[in-house]
Amino acid sequence: MATRSSSARSSAGQKGGAASRAPKTTKMSVPRSKQPAPEPETHQIWPVRMAVAFWQGLGHLIGGAIRRMGTDMSQIPAHERRDGSGLLFIVLATVIATFTWWGLSGPVADAMRGVFEGTFGWFAAMLPPMFLIFSILVFRQPTNVRANNRVAVGFGIMTIAGCALAHVAGGSPNINEGFNGISAAGGMVGMIAGAPLAVISPVLAVVTYSVLAFTSLLILTSTPVLRIPSRLHWVYEQLVGVSPGRELDAEGHDQSYLYDRETEAKPKKPRSLRARKKAAEDDEFEDVLGTEAFATALVDADDDEAQEAPSAAPSVRPGVRRPTRDQLAADKIKARQGLPTATDVFDVQQFNSDEAVTAAIGIVGANALQGASVGAIPAPPMAPPTPIPARSEQLQLSGDVTYTLPESDFLPAGPPGKEATEANDSVVAALTDTLNQFNVDAAVTGFSRGPTVTRYEIELAPGTKVERVTALSKNISYAVASSDVRILSPIPGKSAIGIEIPNADKEIVVLGDVLRSANARRTEHPMVMGVGKDVEGGFVVANLAKMPHLLVAGATGAGKSSFVNSMIVSILMRATPDEVRMVMVDPKRVELTAYEGVPHLITPIITNPKKAAEALQWVVREMDQRYDDLANYGFKHIDEFNKAVKAGKVHPPVDSKRIVRPYPYLLVIVDELADLMMVAPRDVEDSIVRITQLARAAGIHLVLATQRPSVDVVTGLIKANVPSRMAFATSSVTDSRVVLDQPGAEKLLGQGDALFLPMGQSKPIRVQGAWVTEAEIKRVVDHVKGQLKATYRTDVAVEAPKKAIEDDIGDDMDLLLQATELVVTTQFGSTSMLQRKLRVGFAKAGRLMDLLESRGVVGPSEGSKARDVLVKPDDLAVTLAAIRGDEGSGGSDVEIPADPMAAALAENANANHGWGEDLVAADLENRPQATEYHDGADNDDDEGGEDAWSLTGR
Repeated sequence: MATRSSSARSSAGQKGGAASRAPKTTKMSVPRSKQPAPEPETHQIWPVRMAVAFWQGLGHLIGGAIRRMGTDMSQIPAHERRDGSGLLFIVLATVIATFTWWGLSGPVADAMRGVFEGTFGWFAAMLPPMFLIFSILVFRQPTNVRANNRVAVGFGIMTIAGCALAHVAGGSPNINEGFNGISAAGGMVGMIAGAPLAVISPVLAVVTYSVLAFTSLLILTSTPVLRIPSRLHWVYEQLVGVSPGRELDAEGHDQSYLYDRETEAKPKKPRSLRARKKAAEDDEFEDVLGTEAFATALVDADDDEAQEAPSAAPSVRPGVRRPTRDQLAADKIKARQGLPTATDVFDVQQFNSDEAVTAAIGIVGANALQGASVGAIPAPPMAPPTPIPARSEQLQLSGDVTYTLPESDFLPAGPPGKEATEANDSVVAALTDTLNQFNVDAAVTGFSRGPTVTRYEIELAPGTKVERVTALSKNISYAVASSDVRILSPIPGKSAIGIEIPNADKEIVVLGDVLRSANARRTEHPMVMGVGKDVEGGFVVANLAKMPHLLVAGATGAGKSSFVNSMIVSILMRATPDEVRMVMVDPKRVELTAYEGVPHLITPIITNPKKAAEALQWVVREMDQRYDDLANYGFKHIDEFNKAVKAGKVHPPVDSKRIVRPYPYLLVIVDELADLMMVAPRDVEDSIVRITQLARAAGIHLVLATQRPSVDVVTGLIKANVPSRMAFATSSVTDSRVVLDQPGAEKLLGQGDALFLPMGQSKPIRVQGAWVTEAEIKRVVDHVKGQLKATYRTDVAVEAPKKAIEDDIGDDMDLLLQATELVVTTQFGSTSMLQRKLRVGFAKAGRLMDLLESRGVVGPSEGSKARDVLVKPDDLAVTLAAIRGDEGSGGSDVEIPADPMAAALAENANANHGWGEDLVAADLENRPQATEYHDGADNDDDEGGEDAWSLTGR
């Protein structure tokens, strides 16, 4: 050792100062987490060291054998194993079984039997299996401390319950009767546990400890009470011959393919106090929307994975399916564990020269290869099915209310996806034949099968024009016998032309599979929704908060309503009422009825278009109110404000009774925009434009759905401020251009086939929308409604007071008001004048004149002369109010209503049930109040101008 140290120092001295710093730099560049900490040296005498070495060696030998039984777990690192502890439990199980099972005699055997039976009674015979099972767990999963502790607790409860039941069954012996009776019953443990209840009632003791024993079984098997039937059904399926490791849905489909991806472990937090404080300051506002660069609404793999995916894709022969993005992302995890990856499978697929394997590849693609070459490539072990992840934050609602999100069982899994079929091979042959017939130097290099369509990739030879392929669209449609062929030139991110052709055997994409995907598990954001599957077979998940507004359009029956249902159910599955509140507008009255009464609503589902316009105006006021709070407290986004409120950094002004609470996300869903634009186009458009322009930072987001995507419904202002689009099948290319600003939606297949264009994407993504059944919706809604009752705000859609209209007026109220204003302003009452000005017939004009006479506006008829006007222009407002039936009207026609925002705030302050009493009182007092504005069209100034022009006699 001294020689090596001196030689190292001499070599370092020869290289000078710069060289002496090199080893120090190299040492710091190695991560310390990869080097296990050296174990402290202990000085033990040689007999103890030999005994410890023998014990550890025997434990490693037995543990290695147990780890190789069943699924191979021998890859556990040596420093994580607990073989000594596992061997201890095996020895205890062996010793107890030796003296309690086999009836040995002798002083030692009698003494040991007396110890065990005196402590546990005849229940001591059940201890060896318990210790043996626990030792296997310690050998096979030493780092899963939580599961091992759960099993230990379950066995402990089972032991206490079993000893107590044995004590009651043995006649509840007393200690005064001797230890023989106690040993023959439940032992001392049974007497201590069962005697108190046995004295009261033996039946009560038996029932209580039977329930406790059944509870211990649930703890051991980690089975909730609600999942007992499904677990029993799973056991039955295993007994009748279903392959182990597969998860089946309600229809018996194998769902293990959905859970073959593993997520990377989260990095450990720094241990030092300064490091933890620095990390907390860096992560305080890291989730604020809009602060990261190149942010999109799609929830996808990490940037480094996305960058490595294209280079990791192997080149395969034409007509063979290539690995998808999710498979390439999962390869990184599998490569670290030494498991075969999708890339390895496709590499063998490319270079295997066996004719039988090549023929199998041509028929069923990669799956056939994996089955044919099972001897060369072992199949990776199936991962256990992963449920929809439970939320870790904000499950304790305001008012100390515990809220439980719906279970993942409410959304069952769908049928397994298909990799390739014979139809795909026939289409590849047809495409290749078409290219050869027209002498196009190109080849089909692969395809990606989706649930509805398959995208075939065509790569061109150098010097070949792209137009030579795109010009063959009709010929390709003829060759594949399909009119719904869509050509992408090029495929985004690839130097290839994509031809999307419908599948002859379509697949159903269910919402449960989308919410259980890896993309959905990457984030816990409450506004994440499941969209569906793309043409590459990958799950598409989007964040509504990053869109920030969405326009959904499509023809009748294209799948628009199914998408809205999937979006709402996704929110209900992942978000609590304190995180997301919703306003639903359903003019059709039947689409959103199933969600009536959910606690996420702030108002009952609005079916009246006029009330919907008022609700949108309330959303505008709520947006202004939130921005006032952001400005008063110095924040730029509602997420920053909410984090500061939770951290206790936001305090109301002194002497203010306000309680500052976090603002939830507000999601406004309009199921049919066309009905609103028909009733109140100006008010609805103004409200939507103002919300979409400003509401992003306030946490308010709009989803506008319509089945009539025309320019009078989806106006230019609405399109300019709603950046994200979801286009289902449209009836014409004009409608497609209205929604997407480009053609393509007119060639969709319907039934959920859509083009999804989120904000920040240049090209739309073709997806098959997720499907959720009415039964699944009902289960989720019933669970949510059972957790919490809906609390509505009364200031959202205020019902206007109904005005009494006299019977003789009927439906002519508007004409009567116009006639009154015309006669009083001109001071000329004539039936012919009403005919000309109002463009009505003689009978209608005469009836209006009779109504004016009955209201005291004009005098009686005097033959052909004009009637006398009895009302002066100054009294016009009072007269109009009397005709309308307004009570207590003043002398002005312009009504200045009270500030609805102040009324809502006052009501919230009294009721104390809103999400904040929302504004500072001083700010309300100093704020200028808005007055109602009427333009020229509403006041009929053009009619007055015409009368003034006619008085000139020209």
